[in-house]
This record gives sequence, C-alpha cells and structure tokens, in this order.
Amino acid sequence: MKKLFSLLLLAGGLGLLAGCSSPASRINDNPELFARLTPDQQELIKQGKVAVGFDMEMVKLALGDPDHIRVRSDAHGQSEIWSYVTYEADDGMLLYSGYYHRRFYGRPGPLFYPYYMGYPSRREHERFRVVFRDGRVISIESETR
Repeated sequence: MKKLFSLLLLAGGLGLLAGCSSPASRINDNPELFARLTPDQQELIKQGKVAVGFDMEMVKLALGDPDHIRVRSDAHGQSEIWSYVTYEADDGMLLYSGYYHRRFYGRPGPLFYPYYMGYPSRREHERFRVVFRDGRVISIESETR
C-alpha cells in the first residue's frame, strides 16, 4: 500500500511538471512556427529570449503568454505592451512567476491555485516588458539585478 501511494504521488508530481510551460514545451506544441524561423531566432527562443523584430507569436514561443497587456498611444501611433511578472513576499522571496497561476495543463481559468496564491502580503513585480508596434517587437526591457 505504501509503495502504491508513493508511485501515485510520483506520477502526480511528474504530471504537474509536464503541465509547466517552457520554451521546449511551447516549441513542441508549435513545430511549424519554429521550423520557419532562422537558426539564430530558433536559438534565442530555445533560451527563452526575444529580440527586436520578433512578431507576437515568436515572443509567445520564447516567453509564453504575457501576464498583462496594455495599449499605449503616443505621437508615433499605437503600441502594445506585454508584461511578464513574478509574485514575491515582502522580503523579496520569489513565490511564483506570473502566468503559472492562471493556467494548468494548457487550460485557461482559475483551475489550480498553488498554496502561495493566498499569501497575505504577496506583491506583483514586473520583471520583463516587450513593446510591439505593428505586430513587431520595437523595445525590450528587463531587470539587471
């Protein structure tokens, strides 16, 4: 009985890990998109990086879905800003990264809430921002800490 419980626990843990989104899993889900990219673009995406000139689908392949999307209008026209965030405790300890808490096995919605979702003093921290104009990356901002 103990052995069966251990095996079930291990299988559940592996299943949970399989549900986590990574560049490799997103490439696996979108092989045609990945195949039509240049070798340099493919290498960046494998590393979870983006570059100026990438389109929105390429960014999603590298980074996943953004946590927040904003639209900005200025003298140059309209741009779309994608933010990627982490959630931290008051002392700066990382609790989890953004989109993880909204997706479970690729399904949108509040289907799975890690124990730290209700952390009493969690705060959102923007760690990465990508700005698009006409569907292409024109600016990338990231932390250097």
